[in-house]
Amino acid sequence: MAEKPHMNLVFIGHVDHGKSTTVGRLLLDTGHIDEHVIEKYRKEADAIGKGSFEFAWVMDGLKEERQRGLTIDVAHKRFNTDKYYFTIIDAPGHRDFVKNMITGTSQADAAVIVVSAPDGPQEQTKEHVFLSRTLGVPQIIVAVNKMDSVKYDEARYKQVKEDMGKLLANVGFKPNDIPFIPISAFKGDNVTKDKGELGWWKGPSLLGALNDLTAPDKPTAKALRLPVQDVYSITGIGTVPVGRVETGVMKPGMEVIFMPSDKSGEVKSIEMHHEMIPLAEPGDNVGFNIRGLGKKDIRRGDVAGPMDDPPTVVKSFKARIMVLNHPSVITPGYTPVFHCHTAQVACTFLALDQKLDPKTGSVLEENPQFLKTGDAAVVTIQPTKPMVIEKAEDFPQLGRFAIRDMGQTVAAGMCIDTEKKKM
Repeated sequence: MAEKPHMNLVFIGHVDHGKSTTVGRLLLDTGHIDEHVIEKYRKEADAIGKGSFEFAWVMDGLKEERQRGLTIDVAHKRFNTDKYYFTIIDAPGHRDFVKNMITGTSQADAAVIVVSAPDGPQEQTKEHVFLSRTLGVPQIIVAVNKMDSVKYDEARYKQVKEDMGKLLANVGFKPNDIPFIPISAFKGDNVTKDKGELGWWKGPSLLGALNDLTAPDKPTAKALRLPVQDVYSITGIGTVPVGRVETGVMKPGMEVIFMPSDKSGEVKSIEMHHEMIPLAEPGDNVGFNIRGLGKKDIRRGDVAGPMDDPPTVVKSFKARIMVLNHPSVITPGYTPVFHCHTAQVACTFLALDQKLDPKTGSVLEENPQFLKTGDAAVVTIQPTKPMVIEKAEDFPQLGRFAIRDMGQTVAAGMCIDTEKKKM
């Protein structure tokens, strides 16, 4: 289907630093949206006193579409460059960002951190940078946006670059390997081709920097892992689970087992974007018809794998976490909801093993009494019901999670060891 290598791209950054506008501008200037659509949004935005929001509405206009659309085409926005085909995961705010990044259908291959030239890095920018690191986003581009608001001043760009560089270095990124691109998303300077008023800039445009990213290897040699997003019962076809292949390959005729439901069946056919396909590879969002199972046998949060190497159902697991935002403290016995791949399971903190230095990862304290916002730690976790989670080093896509409580993301982390449940 995609002849070009595919990449998942997430746009992150502080509220109002211009993420949605940057995405809108990119889609417009690469011909993925028509000018008249932007013009319509411009008139609507002006009419309610929200001038300059027209680009942001491009992504927001998709939200109703997302609710209506079928899950097979998880409605992220797609666009092609001459080198790649990208799926953009729009991450509106901090909370959604975490959910999208860890538990959504995506595993970001790269992140564009948008930081506003007038404001420089803010609190949320710091959290996002840290999260990108904790969650193992391998590649980052920094877009220094709103250059028009600082009259395209090179000195201001250099200042923001220096401040962001310190922030990135603090959490272990190498700022010298990261492209910092000055842009004005609203005016269009240096987003795709035209440097506009940024005549002093000698580097690539934002689009050029996207083309310079490295495509991820497809983990086709690993065992199949496909977390189930939904299960449909389709007349004349039968039971159709839908999900994204994270690792391995799925082919018709294969016997697969769904864990933790512990149900198995044969894959009869696979379809993507409403077309039959002969095999599904990592990154493919597919629906597949399964013989011998009813709609009630499997559910969202199950993971499909081969019979001889089934997904790991854990009795408990060890994890490295970062506490992002907790109103008080985390102590043993705390039982929030863990969002991991498509599963949402309440899990109990059995033990706080070590408190770590968030910048270096070295051990600060053994068996701490509690954890608070800003702490990094190694912890032992026990799910309250059967749950699939894998070691992040074996299956990164199934080893990362967000911890949510009271309507917000309180922590994020990755699984470093598992104790298997006896089935």
